[in-house]
Amino acid sequence: MKHLMALRQRQAELQNRGKALLDLAEKEGRELSQAEDHELTRIEADLEQVKVEIAAAEKAADRRRAFSDAPAAALPGDPGGSRIQVGDDRSTLDPRAGFNSYVEFARAVMRASPGHPSFAIDPRLAPNAALTGSAHREAGQDGYLVPAEYRDRIWERMESGDGLINEIDLEPTSSNAVNDTVDESTQWGSTGIKAFWRSEGQAMTRTRQNIKPRSIMLHELYAFCEATDELLEDAPRLEARLTDKSAQAISYRLDEAIFEGDGNGKPLGFMNSAALVTVAKEPSQAAAGVVPLNLANMFSRLLSEAVANASWWINSDVIPQLLTLQLGDQPIWTPPATGFQNAPGGILFGRPVRFSRHCKTMGAKGDIVLMDPRGYYGLRKGEIKSASSIHLYFDFGATAFRHTFRFGGQPHLSAPVLPKNGSATQSHFVTLATRP
Repeated sequence: MKHLMALRQRQAELQNRGKALLDLAEKEGRELSQAEDHELTRIEADLEQVKVEIAAAEKAADRRRAFSDAPAAALPGDPGGSRIQVGDDRSTLDPRAGFNSYVEFARAVMRASPGHPSFAIDPRLAPNAALTGSAHREAGQDGYLVPAEYRDRIWERMESGDGLINEIDLEPTSSNAVNDTVDESTQWGSTGIKAFWRSEGQAMTRTRQNIKPRSIMLHELYAFCEATDELLEDAPRLEARLTDKSAQAISYRLDEAIFEGDGNGKPLGFMNSAALVTVAKEPSQAAAGVVPLNLANMFSRLLSEAVANASWWINSDVIPQLLTLQLGDQPIWTPPATGFQNAPGGILFGRPVRFSRHCKTMGAKGDIVLMDPRGYYGLRKGEIKSASSIHLYFDFGATAFRHTFRFGGQPHLSAPVLPKNGSATQSHFVTLATRP
């Protein structure tokens, strides 16, 4: 389940999208078009669902705070008594495990190493089996699990950016592999469940699902870093290193895998999947260039049900080309100052433009991608697991920190879909071919 911060961000994005549609129609003095009305209806439905999820998340947070704020006995050196008593079920009583900050926890781990000039075993790190995961042993070395609240912050900072994990079709699982079945048949195809008209007394035609097996492996993604004793004494830099930087590194690799993972030891990205539609360049097109017909052809290959949630993902190398593209005397790219106010890179054919470092350089396949991220199916196992150890780098005067979690994914479709009328296949993911 998404964290409250991500849910509220999603709510704001949906509200901005709906307001932009209404503002545009009002500015042009007209009613909403059929497509705009359909999109607004979908946004309203999504908003209602998000509101339900926010209410559930707020209720869970209130229950959690009710335990976290329980009266606690003072620890040695803590006359105010604001920290929790070290004892059974500590992680349930206090998700911070008695620490006021991640920095304070890291310093406690550093000083818990025998031989350290300020050696001391903080009671909150006491290796007591009853402490529900406060301490563990790995490869013969003592280590300490990072308190739950600080592990959650890594995930929240991953979600607060433009990470694709916020936008794909993501489901939780408790397994390292998921085997299920899918039905990719269309209403107009020759297989799958169909509906028919019949006359009175006429026998019904039987149909059945056209199911296929699907297996998705979840792979481990991790960030493993070290902090020197000097850094551990520098609170601002340490907080950024251990939270922001770790979250950024994990988010980058996750987006990279969703884009172009090869499926070997990592998820299968849509650029390497059979579901990708690649649009050929025009015969007279200049090398490494972009012409309006390229983009129009790409738009025509997008599944109709994917249009409302689709966006353009473009390498910033393409910006000079976008600035000069016109149909007649009208530019086809609308910069961010007008149109959808929440579109980071403006709009193109009515859909938001986003500039991504994962898109290839100008002229290469993948420099421009039109996609609906919900066409990608992702599986996440549990929460991020974080741990720290003083022993691994003791002789270097450093402490090791590790953040891991499991994720697997692939596009929903195993191949592009043939439309009811026409021979050009369509998909959630469309890109432009190489223009040598």
